[in-house]
Amino acid sequence: MTLIRTSLLNAIAVGIRMLAMLGINKLLAVLVGPAGYALFGQFQNAITLATSFASGAINTGVTKYTAEYSQDVLQQHKLWRTAGIIAVVMGLTISSLIAFFHQQIALWVFGTSTYQHVFLWLAGSLILFVLNALLMAILNGKKAVKLYVTTNIATSIVTLIATWVLTHVWGLYGALVALCINQSIVFFVTLFLCWRCDWFHWTYLRGKFDPSMARKLGAYGLMALITAIVVPLSQMAIRTHLTQQFGAVQAGMWQAVTKMSEVYLMLITTTLTVYYLPRLAEIKDSISLRIEIIKVYRFILPLTIVGALLVYVLREHLVRLLFTTEFSQMNQLLAWQLLGDVVKIGSWILGFVMLGRAMTRAYILTEIFFSASLVFITFALSPHLGLQASVIAFFINYVLYWITTAVIVHRIKFSP
Repeated sequence: MTLIRTSLLNAIAVGIRMLAMLGINKLLAVLVGPAGYALFGQFQNAITLATSFASGAINTGVTKYTAEYSQDVLQQHKLWRTAGIIAVVMGLTISSLIAFFHQQIALWVFGTSTYQHVFLWLAGSLILFVLNALLMAILNGKKAVKLYVTTNIATSIVTLIATWVLTHVWGLYGALVALCINQSIVFFVTLFLCWRCDWFHWTYLRGKFDPSMARKLGAYGLMALITAIVVPLSQMAIRTHLTQQFGAVQAGMWQAVTKMSEVYLMLITTTLTVYYLPRLAEIKDSISLRIEIIKVYRFILPLTIVGALLVYVLREHLVRLLFTTEFSQMNQLLAWQLLGDVVKIGSWILGFVMLGRAMTRAYILTEIFFSASLVFITFALSPHLGLQASVIAFFINYVLYWITTAVIVHRIKFSP
Protein backbone atom coordinates (compact mmCIF):
# COMPACT_ATOMS: atom_id res chain seq x y z
CA MET A 1 0.00 0.00 0.00
CA THR A 2 1.57 3.29 -1.13
CA LEU A 3 1.61 6.53 0.84
CA ILE A 4 -0.71 8.33 -1.62
CA ARG A 5 -3.15 5.40 -1.91
CA THR A 6 -3.26 5.01 1.86
CA SER A 7 -3.87 8.73 2.24
CA LEU A 8 -6.72 8.68 -0.30
CA LEU A 9 -8.45 5.73 1.35
CA ASN A 10 -7.87 7.24 4.75
CA ALA A 11 -9.29 10.55 3.53
CA ILE A 12 -12.71 8.90 3.18
CA ALA A 13 -12.76 7.93 6.86
CA VAL A 14 -11.28 11.27 7.88
CA GLY A 15 -13.91 13.17 5.88
CA ILE A 16 -16.73 11.30 7.62
CA ARG A 17 -15.02 11.67 10.98
CA MET A 18 -14.60 15.40 10.43
CA LEU A 19 -18.30 15.73 9.62
CA ALA A 20 -19.14 13.76 12.75
CA MET A 21 -16.81 15.91 14.87
CA LEU A 22 -18.30 19.05 13.33
CA GLY A 23 -21.73 17.88 14.45
CA ILE A 24 -20.48 16.94 17.92
CA ASN A 25 -18.58 20.21 18.36
CA LYS A 26 -21.60 22.24 17.31
CA LEU A 27 -23.85 20.27 19.62
CA LEU A 28 -21.56 20.71 22.62
CA ALA A 29 -20.88 24.36 21.85
CA VAL A 30 -24.60 25.12 21.75
CA LEU A 31 -25.70 22.99 24.71
CA VAL A 32 -22.82 23.31 27.19
CA GLY A 33 -20.83 26.41 26.13
CA PRO A 34 -17.08 27.08 26.60
CA ALA A 35 -16.99 26.08 30.29
CA GLY A 36 -18.68 22.73 29.59
CA TYR A 37 -16.39 22.22 26.62
CA ALA A 38 -13.36 22.50 28.90
CA LEU A 39 -14.88 19.85 31.20
CA PHE A 40 -15.47 17.59 28.21
CA GLY A 41 -11.80 17.91 27.25
CA GLN A 42 -10.77 17.07 30.80
CA PHE A 43 -12.75 13.83 30.64
CA GLN A 44 -11.26 12.94 27.24
CA ASN A 45 -7.80 13.12 28.80
CA ALA A 46 -8.96 10.93 31.70
CA ILE A 47 -10.29 8.31 29.26
CA THR A 48 -6.97 8.30 27.41
CA LEU A 49 -5.20 7.56 30.69
CA ALA A 50 -7.68 4.82 31.62
CA THR A 51 -7.66 3.04 28.25
CA SER A 52 -3.88 3.14 27.98
CA PHE A 53 -3.45 1.50 31.39
CA ALA A 54 -6.27 -0.95 30.63
CA SER A 55 -4.72 -2.10 27.35
CA GLY A 56 -1.23 -2.32 28.80
CA ALA A 57 -0.38 0.34 26.21
CA ILE A 58 0.77 -2.42 23.85
CA ASN A 59 -1.20 -1.61 20.69
CA THR A 60 1.64 0.24 18.94
CA GLY A 61 3.78 -2.84 19.52
CA VAL A 62 1.01 -5.08 18.17
CA THR A 63 0.91 -3.00 14.97
CA LYS A 64 4.71 -2.99 14.67
CA TYR A 65 5.23 -6.74 15.15
CA THR A 66 2.16 -7.75 13.13
CA ALA A 67 3.76 -5.89 10.22
CA GLU A 68 7.23 -7.26 10.98
CA TYR A 69 5.99 -10.88 11.14
CA SER A 70 3.97 -10.53 7.92
CA GLN A 71 5.64 -13.67 6.53
CA ASP A 72 5.42 -15.70 9.75
CA VAL A 73 1.83 -16.59 10.66
CA LEU A 74 2.81 -18.61 13.74
CA GLN A 75 4.68 -15.65 15.22
CA GLN A 76 1.72 -13.40 14.49
CA HIS A 77 -0.64 -15.74 16.33
CA LYS A 78 1.76 -15.97 19.26
CA LEU A 79 1.84 -12.16 19.32
CA TRP A 80 -1.95 -11.83 19.22
CA ARG A 81 -2.50 -14.45 21.92
CA THR A 82 -0.08 -12.74 24.26
CA ALA A 83 -1.57 -9.33 23.51
CA GLY A 84 -5.10 -10.67 24.02
CA ILE A 85 -4.26 -12.06 27.46
CA ILE A 86 -2.60 -8.78 28.49
CA ALA A 87 -5.59 -6.76 27.23
CA VAL A 88 -8.18 -8.86 29.09
CA VAL A 89 -6.27 -9.04 32.39
CA MET A 90 -5.36 -5.35 32.41
CA GLY A 91 -8.79 -4.28 31.16
CA LEU A 92 -10.64 -6.12 33.93
CA THR A 93 -8.17 -4.89 36.57
CA ILE A 94 -8.45 -1.21 35.61
CA SER A 95 -12.24 -1.49 35.24
CA SER A 96 -12.47 -2.80 38.79
CA LEU A 97 -10.26 -0.02 40.16
CA ILE A 98 -12.27 2.68 38.36
CA ALA A 99 -15.55 1.27 39.67
CA PHE A 100 -14.23 1.06 43.23
CA PHE A 101 -12.67 4.56 43.30
CA HIS A 102 -15.10 6.32 40.94
CA GLN A 103 -15.99 9.10 43.39
CA GLN A 104 -12.37 9.93 44.21
CA ILE A 105 -11.43 9.87 40.51
CA ALA A 106 -14.29 12.26 39.69
CA LEU A 107 -13.05 14.70 42.33
CA TRP A 108 -9.54 14.57 40.87
CA VAL A 109 -10.63 14.97 37.24
CA PHE A 110 -13.54 17.39 37.60
CA GLY A 111 -12.97 18.96 41.00
CA THR A 112 -16.50 17.84 41.93
CA SER A 113 -18.35 14.55 42.47
CA THR A 114 -21.31 15.73 40.37
CA TYR A 115 -20.35 13.52 37.44
CA GLN A 116 -18.96 10.59 39.42
CA HIS A 117 -21.33 8.06 37.85
CA VAL A 118 -19.86 8.53 34.36
CA PHE A 119 -16.85 6.60 35.65
CA LEU A 120 -19.14 3.63 36.35
CA TRP A 121 -20.15 3.77 32.69
CA LEU A 122 -16.47 3.85 31.78
CA ALA A 123 -15.69 0.90 34.06
CA GLY A 124 -18.53 -1.16 32.57
CA SER A 125 -17.57 -0.58 28.94
CA LEU A 126 -13.78 -0.48 29.24
CA ILE A 127 -13.03 -4.11 28.37
CA LEU A 128 -14.80 -3.78 25.00
CA PHE A 129 -13.02 -0.47 24.42
CA VAL A 130 -9.68 -2.23 24.97
CA LEU A 131 -10.49 -5.21 22.74
CA ASN A 132 -11.64 -2.89 19.95
CA ALA A 133 -8.33 -1.01 20.13
CA LEU A 134 -6.44 -4.34 19.96
CA LEU A 135 -8.34 -5.46 16.85
CA MET A 136 -7.70 -2.06 15.25
CA ALA A 137 -3.97 -2.45 15.95
CA ILE A 138 -4.01 -5.87 14.26
CA LEU A 139 -5.82 -4.49 11.21
CA ASN A 140 -3.28 -1.68 10.99
CA GLY A 141 -0.35 -4.09 11.23
CA LYS A 142 -1.88 -6.34 8.56
CA LYS A 143 -2.19 -3.24 6.35
CA ALA A 144 -5.90 -4.00 5.93
CA VAL A 145 -6.49 -0.35 5.17
CA LYS A 146 -10.01 -0.77 3.76
CA LEU A 147 -11.19 -2.58 6.89
CA TYR A 148 -9.35 -0.10 9.11
CA VAL A 149 -11.07 2.77 7.29
CA THR A 150 -14.47 1.05 7.56
CA THR A 151 -14.04 0.64 11.31
CA ASN A 152 -13.08 4.28 11.70
CA ILE A 153 -16.17 5.30 9.74
CA ALA A 154 -18.33 3.15 12.04
CA THR A 155 -16.70 4.78 15.07
CA SER A 156 -17.50 8.24 13.73
CA ILE A 157 -21.15 7.41 13.03
CA VAL A 158 -21.70 5.71 16.38
CA THR A 159 -19.98 8.57 18.24
CA LEU A 160 -22.15 11.17 16.51
CA ILE A 161 -25.41 9.32 17.11
CA ALA A 162 -24.58 8.43 20.72
CA THR A 163 -23.46 11.97 21.56
CA TRP A 164 -26.47 13.56 19.87
CA VAL A 165 -29.01 11.28 21.59
CA LEU A 166 -27.45 11.24 25.05
CA THR A 167 -26.64 14.96 25.13
CA HIS A 168 -30.24 15.81 24.29
CA VAL A 169 -31.45 13.44 27.01
CA TRP A 170 -28.90 14.16 29.78
CA GLY A 171 -27.01 17.30 28.69
CA LEU A 172 -23.29 17.39 29.52
CA TYR A 173 -23.63 14.18 31.53
CA GLY A 174 -24.92 12.44 28.38
CA ALA A 175 -21.98 13.73 26.32
CA LEU A 176 -19.59 12.26 28.89
CA VAL A 177 -21.42 8.92 28.83
CA ALA A 178 -21.21 8.87 25.03
CA LEU A 179 -17.43 9.22 25.29
CA CYS A 180 -17.38 6.10 27.48
CA ILE A 181 -19.43 3.80 25.26
CA ASN A 182 -18.81 4.74 21.61
CA GLN A 183 -15.79 2.51 20.89
CA SER A 184 -17.25 -0.26 23.02
CA ILE A 185 -20.23 -0.38 20.67
CA VAL A 186 -17.95 -0.28 17.62
CA PHE A 187 -16.09 -3.35 18.96
CA PHE A 188 -18.83 -5.57 17.54
CA VAL A 189 -18.43 -3.96 14.10
CA THR A 190 -14.64 -4.40 14.21
CA LEU A 191 -14.97 -8.02 15.36
CA PHE A 192 -17.39 -8.77 12.52
CA LEU A 193 -15.03 -7.25 9.93
CA CYS A 194 -12.04 -9.17 11.31
CA TRP A 195 -14.04 -12.41 11.45
CA ARG A 196 -14.67 -12.21 7.69
CA CYS A 197 -10.91 -12.20 7.00
CA ASP A 198 -9.35 -15.58 6.21
CA TRP A 199 -6.29 -14.68 8.30
CA PHE A 200 -8.24 -14.07 11.52
CA HIS A 201 -10.11 -16.17 14.06
CA TRP A 202 -11.23 -15.23 17.55
CA THR A 203 -9.24 -18.14 19.02
CA TYR A 204 -6.02 -16.41 17.89
CA LEU A 205 -6.53 -13.97 20.78
CA ARG A 206 -6.56 -16.63 23.48
CA GLY A 207 -4.23 -19.45 24.39
CA LYS A 208 -0.72 -19.78 25.76
CA PHE A 209 1.00 -16.68 27.08
CA ASP A 210 4.48 -16.16 25.59
CA PRO A 211 6.94 -14.36 27.94
CA SER A 212 9.44 -13.48 25.19
CA MET A 213 6.71 -11.87 23.10
CA ALA A 214 5.43 -10.06 26.18
CA ARG A 215 8.90 -8.58 26.71
CA LYS A 216 8.91 -7.27 23.14
CA LEU A 217 5.48 -5.77 23.62
CA GLY A 218 6.65 -4.44 26.98
CA ALA A 219 9.11 -2.05 25.34
CA TYR A 220 6.33 -0.58 23.22
CA GLY A 221 3.93 -0.73 26.13
CA LEU A 222 6.32 1.33 28.21
CA MET A 223 6.72 3.92 25.44
CA ALA A 224 2.99 4.16 24.78
CA LEU A 225 2.21 4.22 28.50
CA ILE A 226 4.59 7.10 29.11
CA THR A 227 2.93 9.05 26.28
CA ALA A 228 -0.52 8.14 27.57
CA ILE A 229 0.40 9.40 31.03
CA VAL A 230 2.49 12.52 30.42
CA VAL A 231 0.57 14.01 27.47
CA PRO A 232 -2.92 13.96 29.05
CA LEU A 233 -1.48 14.99 32.43
CA SER A 234 0.31 17.95 30.84
CA GLN A 235 -2.91 18.99 29.09
CA MET A 236 -4.90 18.61 32.30
CA ALA A 237 -2.30 20.67 34.19
CA ILE A 238 -2.43 23.43 31.56
CA ARG A 239 -6.25 23.39 31.47
CA THR A 240 -6.44 23.58 35.27
CA HIS A 241 -3.88 26.41 35.30
CA LEU A 242 -5.78 28.37 32.65
CA THR A 243 -9.04 27.86 34.54
CA GLN A 244 -7.52 29.09 37.79
CA GLN A 245 -5.78 32.06 36.17
CA PHE A 246 -8.33 33.19 33.59
CA GLY A 247 -11.57 31.27 34.27
CA ALA A 248 -13.34 28.23 32.80
CA VAL A 249 -14.55 30.14 29.73
CA GLN A 250 -10.97 31.06 28.75
CA ALA A 251 -9.85 27.48 29.32
CA GLY A 252 -12.67 26.47 27.00
CA MET A 253 -11.22 28.75 24.30
CA TRP A 254 -7.88 26.94 24.55
CA GLN A 255 -9.68 23.57 24.43
CA ALA A 256 -11.59 24.68 21.33
CA VAL A 257 -8.40 25.77 19.53
CA THR A 258 -6.82 22.42 20.37
CA LYS A 259 -9.88 20.61 19.04
CA MET A 260 -9.85 22.61 15.79
CA SER A 261 -6.23 21.55 15.25
CA GLU A 262 -7.18 17.95 15.89
CA VAL A 263 -9.93 18.13 13.28
CA TYR A 264 -7.97 19.58 10.37
CA LEU A 265 -4.81 17.55 11.12
CA MET A 266 -6.75 14.30 11.29
CA LEU A 267 -5.83 13.19 7.76
CA ILE A 268 -2.15 13.83 8.50
CA THR A 269 -1.98 12.10 11.88
CA THR A 270 -3.99 9.05 10.83
CA THR A 271 -1.90 8.63 7.66
CA LEU A 272 1.23 8.60 9.81
CA THR A 273 -0.34 5.90 11.99
CA VAL A 274 -1.82 3.79 9.20
CA TYR A 275 1.01 3.97 6.63
CA TYR A 276 4.18 5.32 8.21
CA LEU A 277 4.41 3.32 11.44
CA PRO A 278 4.03 -0.14 9.85
CA ARG A 279 6.42 0.93 7.07
CA LEU A 280 9.10 1.94 9.57
CA ALA A 281 8.87 -1.52 11.11
CA GLU A 282 9.81 -3.10 7.76
CA ILE A 283 12.90 -0.97 7.03
CA LYS A 284 16.23 -2.74 7.57
CA ASP A 285 18.87 -0.20 6.48
CA SER A 286 19.69 3.49 6.95
CA ILE A 287 19.43 4.41 3.25
CA SER A 288 15.86 3.08 3.00
CA LEU A 289 14.99 4.89 6.22
CA ARG A 290 16.33 8.20 4.91
CA ILE A 291 14.45 7.77 1.62
CA GLU A 292 11.21 7.02 3.48
CA ILE A 293 11.57 10.03 5.78
CA ILE A 294 12.20 12.37 2.82
CA LYS A 295 9.22 10.91 0.93
CA VAL A 296 6.92 11.47 3.89
CA TYR A 297 8.23 14.99 4.43
CA ARG A 298 7.66 15.90 0.77
CA PHE A 299 4.05 14.75 0.95
CA ILE A 300 2.97 15.47 4.53
CA LEU A 301 4.60 18.80 5.36
CA PRO A 302 3.25 20.79 2.35
CA LEU A 303 -0.18 19.29 3.03
CA THR A 304 0.03 20.47 6.64
CA ILE A 305 1.09 23.98 5.62
CA VAL A 306 -1.79 24.27 3.12
CA GLY A 307 -4.25 23.04 5.75
CA ALA A 308 -2.97 25.53 8.33
CA LEU A 309 -3.18 28.43 5.85
CA LEU A 310 -6.74 27.51 4.88
CA VAL A 311 -7.82 27.33 8.51
CA TYR A 312 -6.27 30.73 9.20
CA VAL A 313 -7.88 32.39 6.19
CA LEU A 314 -11.29 30.84 6.97
CA ARG A 315 -10.93 31.07 10.77
CA GLU A 316 -13.95 33.29 11.45
CA HIS A 317 -16.25 31.15 9.33
CA LEU A 318 -14.88 27.93 10.83
CA VAL A 319 -15.39 29.13 14.39
CA ARG A 320 -19.02 29.95 13.63
CA LEU A 321 -19.44 26.62 11.84
CA LEU A 322 -17.70 24.38 14.38
CA PHE A 323 -18.69 26.29 17.52
CA THR A 324 -20.77 29.41 18.24
CA THR A 325 -20.16 33.15 18.48
CA GLU A 326 -19.38 32.59 22.19
CA PHE A 327 -16.07 31.08 21.00
CA SER A 328 -15.02 34.05 18.82
CA GLN A 329 -12.12 34.90 21.16
CA MET A 330 -10.33 31.74 20.05
CA ASN A 331 -9.52 33.52 16.76
CA GLN A 332 -6.85 35.44 18.68
CA LEU A 333 -5.08 32.18 19.51
CA LEU A 334 -5.12 30.55 16.09
CA ALA A 335 -2.02 32.09 14.45
CA TRP A 336 0.43 30.70 17.00
CA GLN A 337 -1.52 27.43 17.27
CA LEU A 338 -1.36 26.86 13.50
CA LEU A 339 2.37 27.64 13.38
CA GLY A 340 2.80 25.15 16.20
CA ASP A 341 0.76 22.55 14.27
CA VAL A 342 3.11 22.73 11.28
CA VAL A 343 6.17 22.38 13.52
CA LYS A 344 4.49 19.57 15.45
CA ILE A 345 3.87 17.48 12.33
CA GLY A 346 7.44 18.15 11.17
CA SER A 347 8.75 16.86 14.47
CA TRP A 348 6.34 13.91 14.61
CA ILE A 349 7.67 12.54 11.32
CA LEU A 350 11.00 12.06 13.13
CA GLY A 351 9.38 11.17 16.46
CA PHE A 352 7.60 8.26 14.77
CA VAL A 353 11.01 6.91 13.76
CA MET A 354 11.93 6.49 17.43
CA LEU A 355 8.63 4.70 17.98
CA GLY A 356 8.86 2.53 14.86
CA ARG A 357 12.47 1.55 15.59
CA ALA A 358 11.72 0.75 19.27
CA MET A 359 14.18 3.38 20.54
CA THR A 360 12.68 3.04 24.00
CA ARG A 361 15.06 5.15 26.06
CA ALA A 362 15.23 8.10 23.65
CA TYR A 363 11.47 8.08 23.12
CA ILE A 364 10.60 7.99 26.82
CA LEU A 365 13.08 10.69 27.79
CA THR A 366 11.90 13.07 25.08
CA GLU A 367 8.21 12.45 25.87
CA ILE A 368 8.68 13.16 29.56
CA PHE A 369 10.97 16.15 29.07
CA PHE A 370 8.91 17.93 26.42
CA SER A 371 5.57 17.27 28.12
CA ALA A 372 7.02 18.81 31.28
CA SER A 373 8.61 21.69 29.36
CA LEU A 374 5.28 22.53 27.69
CA VAL A 375 3.70 22.93 31.12
CA PHE A 376 6.69 24.89 32.42
CA ILE A 377 6.80 27.29 29.45
CA THR A 378 3.05 27.85 29.62
CA PHE A 379 3.18 28.59 33.34
CA ALA A 380 6.20 30.90 32.88
CA LEU A 381 4.66 32.90 30.03
CA SER A 382 1.06 33.19 31.23
CA PRO A 383 1.66 36.06 33.73
CA HIS A 384 3.13 38.11 30.87
CA LEU A 385 1.12 36.98 27.83
CA GLY A 386 -2.19 35.87 29.29
CA LEU A 387 -4.10 33.16 27.42
CA GLN A 388 -1.76 33.58 24.42
CA ALA A 389 0.94 31.90 26.50
CA SER A 390 -0.72 28.51 25.96
CA VAL A 391 -0.30 28.60 22.16
CA ILE A 392 3.07 30.38 22.09
CA ALA A 393 4.43 27.77 24.50
CA PHE A 394 3.01 25.07 22.21
CA PHE A 395 4.97 26.50 19.25
CA ILE A 396 8.24 26.96 21.19
CA ASN A 397 8.08 23.49 22.68
CA TYR A 398 7.66 21.76 19.33
CA VAL A 399 10.51 23.74 17.75
CA LEU A 400 12.77 22.41 20.50
CA TYR A 401 11.35 18.90 20.10
CA TRP A 402 11.95 18.95 16.32
CA ILE A 403 15.59 19.93 16.80
CA THR A 404 16.06 17.19 19.39
CA THR A 405 14.45 14.43 17.29
CA ALA A 406 16.53 15.48 14.26
CA VAL A 407 19.73 14.97 16.27
CA ILE A 408 18.55 11.59 17.61
CA VAL A 409 17.39 10.20 14.26
CA HIS A 410 20.58 11.38 12.55
CA ARG A 411 22.55 9.10 14.89
CA ILE A 412 20.55 5.92 14.19
CA LYS A 413 22.73 2.97 13.25
CA PHE A 414 21.48 -0.37 11.87
CA SER A 415 22.99 -3.69 12.87
CA PRO A 416 24.81 -5.42 10.01
